Amino acid sequence: MRYLNFEIGDKIPEFSLKDADGDQINIKDFMGKWLVLYFYPRDNTPGCTKEAVDFSNYLEEFKKYNCQIVGVSPDTAEKHANFKEKNDLKVILLSDPEHSILEKFGVWQLKKNYGKENWGVVRSTILIDPNGIIKKVWENVRVKDHVLEVLESLKELSNNRE
Repeated sequence: MRYLNFEIGDKIPEFSLKDADGDQINIKDFMGKWLVLYFYPRDNTPGCTKEAVDFSNYLEEFKKYNCQIVGVSPDTAEKHANFKEKNDLKVILLSDPEHSILEKFGVWQLKKNYGKENWGVVRSTILIDPNGIIKKVWENVRVKDHVLEVLESLKELSNNRE
């Protein structure tokens, strides 16, 4: 099943959302850098915490390749602030409580869990080049070793730039 509304070669759409400090962050602020844009269901859940901690732990490694990491979830900016502080997170977290960007990207889906259907975020990651072009997509992500996989792809793709 295909989740994302975008694929490799597409240009990332412009959007802006509030970060954990309540500041409006525009995606075009990251032009000229590689960007890992990851979508996750909810702050302070085991999988989402592990993913955010893993990305934070490897942030310096990503920065060696001129890459920033940004997570997006439906949680509020206040909840993000608590999540960042509690887990000493270094990544940027953007808040989309209205699901506008989550829906635009196609990651806000009806999901089945233990026989019940609920709307939520399908964990997904996109690697975007400095020109805003999608270079790699991971859909329905499993957290274990995901960050290392993304880092490996970044290394390969950034070394093969024209």
